[in-house]
Order: sequence, then structure tokens, then C-alpha cells
Amino acid sequence: MPNFITVQDIINRKNGPKIVMLTAYDYPSAVLADQAGIDVILVGDSLANVVLGLKSTTDVGMPGMIHHAKAVRRAVKTALMAVDMPFDSVSAGIDEALVHCQTMVKETGCDAVKIEWCDGCLDIIRAVTAQNIPVIGHVGLTPQTAEQLGGFKVQGKDALSAKRIIQQAVAMELAGCFCLVLECIPSPLAKILTSKLRIPTIGIGAGHDCDGQVLVMHDILGMFSGFRPKFVKQYANCSAVISQAMTQFKNEVQSGHFPDESNEYQMNDNELKILLKDAEN
Repeated sequence: MPNFITVQDIINRKNGPKIVMLTAYDYPSAVLADQAGIDVILVGDSLANVVLGLKSTTDVGMPGMIHHAKAVRRAVKTALMAVDMPFDSVSAGIDEALVHCQTMVKETGCDAVKIEWCDGCLDIIRAVTAQNIPVIGHVGLTPQTAEQLGGFKVQGKDALSAKRIIQQAVAMELAGCFCLVLECIPSPLAKILTSKLRIPTIGIGAGHDCDGQVLVMHDILGMFSGFRPKFVKQYANCSAVISQAMTQFKNEVQSGHFPDESNEYQMNDNELKILLKDAEN
């Protein structure tokens, strides 16, 4: 039996080897990610954009996240599985946020939850970790509150804002996070944070000095036609392959080439004769 990757395993990777995190939103993609040896599979609220066609990650709530996380849980056999806490689940105060985190773990069986930096998040993280629920933090560009940051753009480019991100990261560590996602910040800042923090850093648009990296599965597979940030590397063009297969299917159905005899079921000759005779009467 394969061994599950634990929170402690991730903490122990602070000094290498690099941690690999990837999003997955359904059973088949999670199976592939797990079989590929991905360390952390994240059911990200980015599913709002890439799977559900919604405009913002804030448009997906607890029911949607739980629905997708359950499917991923059924697939994951080895990786540590984490789930993004949706914006509305952590924006209504400590008590309600704690209940939502407990519900997420109970309903989905996830190993950890991820909470983005926001007003009041530190008290929430303290309350959640006090209930032995592991928390991944997230600083820099925080999509759930991107409008407050001036939109989807690199954060921490000047010394003042960079110091603020450092303060947030340190505070999240002290509040109990076991690792931290750094999104869309300058590489030098990510290097400083990675050196300063005792917990692992996982970068997305934060350079190569982080303790690990995370990307959206649909981005690396070329399956999302929306905006592609600079930090994304596309490893395959699955959209083209899928489109070609669908077009070929359509053409073969219309031309009569599919299905052929190899795709059909037959009857015993004697049984067919009986059936045809009965059909004549």
C-alpha cells in the first residue's frame, strides 16, 4: 500500500526536495495527478473560472467546493489533499469560519484547508489550527480580494508593500500555518521570505527560490483558453488534441464510418432467425 504524504512530510521538505502542488477539481484529473506523484493536490477555488465558467473565485461557495472536493478525495491515494476555503466561508467572523472549516474536513476528508490573507484571517487560523485542522496560508496576490489590491497584478514591487507582505507571511506562520503559498510577487521578495520563514513556501509566479511550486492543471495542459499569466508554463496542448478527436468523431458519424462491426454487438444466428420470424408475424 502506498504511504500518504502527511503535513509533517511537507514541513520536512523545507530544505528539499522541492514540493510539487497541482490543482485538481474532479475524479479523473485527481487520479492522474496522484499517479504522477504530485505531493499536494489542491482543490482550488480557481475551479470557479476554469471549470464552472464564473468570473471570480468568490462566485463559488461551500456547496460547490465540497462537491468537487469529494470527487477528488475518492481519487487521491498518496498525495496530501488540500481545499481552498471559499471567500464567503471565512468572511463572516471567527465562529462561522471555524464551523465552515470543520464542515469542509468532515464532509470531504481533506487533509488541510487553505486560507488567503484577509482582514481577520489570523484569528481564524488560530481558531482552526487549535482544532487540529492544518492550514496552508496564502499571501501576495490573493484572488479572493484582488479588487482591493488593485486587480490581478504583481504585488510587493516597492519596498513598502514588500515589507507588508513579509509581515503578513510571518504573522501567518506564527498563527499556525504549516506552509505558505506566495503568489505573484517579485523573485527577490520570495527569496527573502523563503529564507526568513521556518515553514515551506510554495510559489506561483514567485520565482525559483521557493521551497515548491504550484500551478493550475488546466494551465499546464493547455485546456483553458482564458488569460494565461506570465508565470504559467504550458506542458501540453490538450485542447488541440481533444478538439481534433471531437471533430473526427463528428465526421465519422456523419460519414457512416462509426460505428463499424468492431464496435457492434451481434446475436447468435439461430436466435436471430427466431427473432426475425417472430417479427414477421
